[in-house]
Amino acid sequence: MTVILGINSEHAGASAALIVDGVPVAAIAEERLNRIKYYAGFPHLAARRVLDMASLSPADIDCVAIARDPAANLTRKAAFLFRNPDRIPALLQAGAGQVKQLDLRSQLSATFDCDPASFSFRQVNVEHHLAHIASAYFTSPYDQAAGFSADGSGDFVTCMLANCRDGQIDVLQRIYVPHSLGSLYTMICQFIGYGRYGDEGKVMGLAPYGDDAYRAHFDDMVHFTDDGFRLNSRWFQPFGADMCITINELGEMEIGRHYADRMVATFGAPRQPGDKISQRDMDLARGLQLTFERVWMHLLQRLHKLTGSDRVVLAGGCALNSVANGMVSAQTPFHETWIHPAAGDDGLSLGAALYAAQSAPAAPPRYIMGSAGLGPEFTQAQIRRALKERGVKAIELPEPELLSRTAAALEDGKIVGWFQGRMEWGPRALGNRSILAHPGLPNMKQTLNDRIKRREWFRPFAPAVLAEAQSKIFECGKPSPHMLHVYRIRDEWRERLCAVAHIDQTGRLQTVIRQHNPRYHALLRAFEARTGLPVLVNTSFNENEPIVCSPEEAIDCFLRTHMDLLVIGDSFCEKKNS
Repeated sequence: MTVILGINSEHAGASAALIVDGVPVAAIAEERLNRIKYYAGFPHLAARRVLDMASLSPADIDCVAIARDPAANLTRKAAFLFRNPDRIPALLQAGAGQVKQLDLRSQLSATFDCDPASFSFRQVNVEHHLAHIASAYFTSPYDQAAGFSADGSGDFVTCMLANCRDGQIDVLQRIYVPHSLGSLYTMICQFIGYGRYGDEGKVMGLAPYGDDAYRAHFDDMVHFTDDGFRLNSRWFQPFGADMCITINELGEMEIGRHYADRMVATFGAPRQPGDKISQRDMDLARGLQLTFERVWMHLLQRLHKLTGSDRVVLAGGCALNSVANGMVSAQTPFHETWIHPAAGDDGLSLGAALYAAQSAPAAPPRYIMGSAGLGPEFTQAQIRRALKERGVKAIELPEPELLSRTAAALEDGKIVGWFQGRMEWGPRALGNRSILAHPGLPNMKQTLNDRIKRREWFRPFAPAVLAEAQSKIFECGKPSPHMLHVYRIRDEWRERLCAVAHIDQTGRLQTVIRQHNPRYHALLRAFEARTGLPVLVNTSFNENEPIVCSPEEAIDCFLRTHMDLLVIGDSFCEKKNS
């Protein structure tokens, strides 16, 4: 037996993943356990939990793989410092964080309360974007594919293009700091008042409300080249100066100012969080998204020329841009896409571990991901005990009756907290830690926001659709099992699915496949039998916090919000006066 522990630490999305004989058995982001969104310290809780889930001890660990390689791209780093000596202090500060991150024996000795000398594992450092591509390729169903990763930056690289074949990843090109699609997105988000780490998805939802009024300005910000793109530094704070992203004492990510004075001179004062959203702000969001899409397709066209493949695997924070992902098959020669469910930095731990496993002299058979349920699961006895401790009355039902009563409640417009099986890996709720609702009620979006989610008015809710019904409802039938593609809803269905149709008549769908999640699939079938709609509203089970992990967190969220029902395991809980 070979046990590999993957780690992402001292970086957003701290996480741990465990692979046994080449098969992922557990993967958890630290935020789900310590309840600090995008936690960026060391994943002490997650490392303990993944070993507990596999009934293993620290002594069983053969290898620890970490998604950071300080030896990568040294020539580029040195050349950058030679040209920009004023950036040395900031980069030294970043280097200090790397030293802390790479001292794995000390960190893990604190995690497991043991002597560092007791560990016998070997350590593997995997370059940031190589770990991203590994997370996608080594979970995909493809033996050969083009590999693509893009985000803010990691190991001095912002984008990587690769050819993946026969279990090997051949890096073809890197794009280096400061030319970063992630930094472009962050800069505009910050300027229009969405400057917290992770706000990029909000601005993607705002974009369809704007006009393409600033095309000339965005064309000046981003220059296309034969081998990629370059950012115009006049619009940005210098990398390594005020543009630093730091980690505070709580382990939260803090973003320094990204935009240069040229932004203020051109567009006026930046919007402050909480202020009214102006037409200018919506137009900037629109211009940003359109520019992102143009660069995305330009890079993928280049990748296709380099590889000749008609399949592409994607990861990195930019691969969470589901609008751009939904256009790939129509606007590039790639006919098939696979996107890792934890495409952001939380997925680095699993990517690093998979890379270490597949790089071993005797590599195990390739793993193909079906369900993204790699997190904790809880027994009915644990659920029963948690309900009793909180004084929540519940009845336990056989599955047919559980599904029938839940579908009837959804048909009546009730909001259901749905807690089943193993927690999902990645940022999306995929039917295990979800809040579900009727997709065809005109007031449902407002009801969800008023009673539970309290999100911005412009953010859409996602449709979960039966795999066998997707093609008749959406203009694209290519599956999106991890809710990472946006497709247009067909004209005849838009009125019927008004709660999930965005202003541009699209939906960020989840394709629900029976083999991946039988109970969730059966609930959708039961709802379709009652309403004729093979679709449900699916949003994450939380209220301005990380998605719930445990039964206790789910019950507490149910009690403090205006959910009507909680269906947790086999237990059916209803508020009589909701």
